[in-house]
Amino acid sequence: MSTAFHRLLPAGAPAIGLGCMNLSHAYGKPLAESEALRALSEAFEMGYRHFDTATLYGKTANERLVGKALGAQRGQLFLASKCGMAFDPEIGAKRIDGRPETLRRQCEESLKRLDTDYLDIYYLHRLDREVPVEESVGALARLVEDGKIRAIGLSEISADTLTRALTEASIAAVQSEYSLWTRNPEIALLETCRAAGTALVAFSPLARGFLTATLDDVTSLEEGDIRLGMPRFSADNYRHNLTLLDEYVAMARALGCTPGQLALAWLRSQGADIFPIPGTRRIAHMHENLGADGITLEDATVTRLNAMMTPDQVRGPRYSEAQQAAIDTEEFG
Repeated sequence: MSTAFHRLLPAGAPAIGLGCMNLSHAYGKPLAESEALRALSEAFEMGYRHFDTATLYGKTANERLVGKALGAQRGQLFLASKCGMAFDPEIGAKRIDGRPETLRRQCEESLKRLDTDYLDIYYLHRLDREVPVEESVGALARLVEDGKIRAIGLSEISADTLTRALTEASIAAVQSEYSLWTRNPEIALLETCRAAGTALVAFSPLARGFLTATLDDVTSLEEGDIRLGMPRFSADNYRHNLTLLDEYVAMARALGCTPGQLALAWLRSQGADIFPIPGTRRIAHMHENLGADGITLEDATVTRLNAMMTPDQVRGPRYSEAQQAAIDTEEFG
């Protein structure tokens, strides 16, 4: 299925992009700048062309990293960032703010940090429940008219919210968590996206490391790692969830790929309109993830995978109650 998102990507770009957040946000201590710059440069050299960042990540540090590392290659990149959620020093925490004036200001600041005149896609990072989505999307549409962004995206929203947003402007992509163990987009969002010709950009496609089958002990996570507050990664739940990997890892071994590559290949098998953006700090993992772009799974393999790690099998919600309150996605009953 061809979408407007396809047409925005550079010719020959792989379907798998790079989520840049991990370099400076949410997974413990940020990577040293020199190491982060080297990782981004290596990612470009190995073939990544879709780079995803946000105002929030690292309290704007992530955008600065991306701009510094890749500014000279700007014409060869698909560059994505996000607005509407940023760290607010006055309250010492992140704040969701979808007011038009805020979105325009954040866009202009992001362009400076990223050393560019435009963004290929700009996402509303979170729905502001105090601001009608039509107003926020209208502000993004004006940024398109001004040439500051090429396309509009939304993140962590429901099918109903997407439907409302589409009355105001075309939406090139919705970014949502999607993986073998997080099937929420299948409730209603994917169908609505496809009816509108809107791509789905899948973040955390490796289930925050779970589907790589390398995280055996959650107590090894360092302080500040977002997973420590996620119910699926609690000691009891995770012990159960690890048992779901046995058949999956055996299948990857039989297919001659890594468990992480199998997870990405499964996502790609769900439709050509789905674009995974795995994030990692390690150059070796970037190589591994990109290698999944050339893997095609047989129908029988996809059918077996579809039956694994379904919502009734995975123990624990993906977010805590506090985290869930900030998002708009559908949840399984």
